[in-house]
Amino acid sequence: MNITHRPVLLAEAVTALISGPLIQEKNATKKIVVIDGTFGRGGHTQSLLKSLEMSARVISFDKDLDAISVAQQIQDPRFTIVHDSFAHMDQYAQAESVDGILLDLGISSPQVDEAHRGFSFRREGPLDMRMNTDQGLTAAEWLEQAPQEEITRVIKTYGEERFAFQIAKAIVAKREEGLSPKTTTELASLVASVVRTREAGQDPATRTFQALRIFINRELEDLELGLKAALKLLKPGARLAVISFHSLEDRIVKQFFQAHAKVEIPRGLPVREKDLPQSTLEIIGRIKPSHLEISENPRARSAIMRVAEKRMGAPV
Repeated sequence: MNITHRPVLLAEAVTALISGPLIQEKNATKKIVVIDGTFGRGGHTQSLLKSLEMSARVISFDKDLDAISVAQQIQDPRFTIVHDSFAHMDQYAQAESVDGILLDLGISSPQVDEAHRGFSFRREGPLDMRMNTDQGLTAAEWLEQAPQEEITRVIKTYGEERFAFQIAKAIVAKREEGLSPKTTTELASLVASVVRTREAGQDPATRTFQALRIFINRELEDLELGLKAALKLLKPGARLAVISFHSLEDRIVKQFFQAHAKVEIPRGLPVREKDLPQSTLEIIGRIKPSHLEISENPRARSAIMRVAEKRMGAPV
């Protein structure tokens, strides 16, 4: 199967980063460093390489070994690929040394479309769902041992699924019969037998698969760590762009940006405006895909990109 991945908000993301004041600054001796937090299949990374000077450096991260294999084919001395989560990016660069960071969250088209990865309820495959197949439990292994209460919590919290209790109960019942779901279609059929109503056009298993994927890969925990690491690494004047694909991710990004874009002053404290401490971030904007992009790539329809800039003189 020839599977291609179309990066979402490609031009918008690259423009948001390279139009930042540090990268726009004309200085022949300055060496730009940009981080792409999720290489995927390299769309954003390669566009950044094309847009930056020959003295620039692009560091990309990915947990997926298939993505690493693709990245290793890029023959560009400015490019470095790291097999790790962007949550740990501050272990690979010094504080205030980076001119721009892009975090493209979620999963890539090949991960969904390749049945053996276990991400898709539409394709028969082992119930794996790990982005890094070198470590951790598969979704099937976790479902075979997790208590019903924990399965309920995961599906409700990460999938916002109102039938989480019923789904967890059905999974445990099958497990007690020695029929714990081992494949994607087994789990999808089990969920469909419990979830009788669903939004128009949405498969009954959509929210459950999303929840398990997020949980198995610690996606929200990685996002929170990655945002903190990014803030530490960015130089004052550098930009952070984050593309999210569902409300759980976007809420974390929005709240992080807002928290660092305002200064809390105790009520009643007499402080002159010029003496106020400076906030760390300036929120630049919120961008959604165009109607044309959504028509050409339906997977872009839920995407939201938020962009912020680290203020000059901001605390580290």
